[in-house]
Amino acid sequence: MPELSDINTVKEILSRHGFHFSKSLGQNFIINPDVCPRIAIESGVNKEICALEIGPGIGVLTKELAKRAKRVLAVEIDKVLLPVLKETLAEFDNVDVLNADVLKIDVFETARKYFGDTPFIVCANLPYYITSPILMKLLEEGCGAESITVMVQKEAALRIAAKPGTRDCGALTAAIHYYSEPEKLFDVGKNSFVPAPKVDSSVIRLKIRKEPPVAVSDEKYFFKVIKASFGQRRKTLANSVSGGLGFGKDEVLCALEKCGLSSTARAEELSLVDFAAFSAALAEIQQNRT
Repeated sequence: MPELSDINTVKEILSRHGFHFSKSLGQNFIINPDVCPRIAIESGVNKEICALEIGPGIGVLTKELAKRAKRVLAVEIDKVLLPVLKETLAEFDNVDVLNADVLKIDVFETARKYFGDTPFIVCANLPYYITSPILMKLLEEGCGAESITVMVQKEAALRIAAKPGTRDCGALTAAIHYYSEPEKLFDVGKNSFVPAPKVDSSVIRLKIRKEPPVAVSDEKYFFKVIKASFGQRRKTLANSVSGGLGFGKDEVLCALEKCGLSSTARAEELSLVDFAAFSAALAEIQQNRT
């Protein structure tokens, strides 16, 4: 059983399999022995549920999940890591490794194939450059997971866990809160990885909502308005939305007034309830044009 938190062991295994770190894939492997057990515990996984891991790397977190979960499916995009994982996970008979790009598979159907009707959670150390696309795919497509526990760049964690209507809120924040209840769990220093990234990380958990906190008639348009609202953060909504969605400034001001919002309001000041009302008001204006 190789000690995957020992940097010399890691280098020996990777060298033997001809592996080289890929900057394009954002590969940074965890070597702090305290991190992965804590992530697995905080994810809430147990023998009654399964775990889908994205980007297992050399299997450090995978092993901790396998010790606790009924079954683990590790989705790894890098073919070179497949023989590495076969070696490092050899002791576990409840782990499957799927060579695939998680952004190109149907996560819901894939989970059903491997887990059947058993509940599952998602757990991952996500590459910084692709954090948002992966999270939004899992949430928007309704992957079926009960929760998502991931390690991301610390700055991204602050945005994700921020409350709508606060300064740190962004378009991603609003979407995350629409689909889930986010919680920042703990920080992880950059020296916990090899190679060490330039910034620290944080682990967050998203508890998937059974129902959104606000009712919207057109979800796609709702998020289109949110994206346009945050498109130019320094501008007021009257300016950013009129420019981003093709409304006249007077029309946007009319929508704001109808929602009881200030004419000088900015995107970060709005709650999800405000955005629901604002998008509905804009949709009504657009419908009345025809």
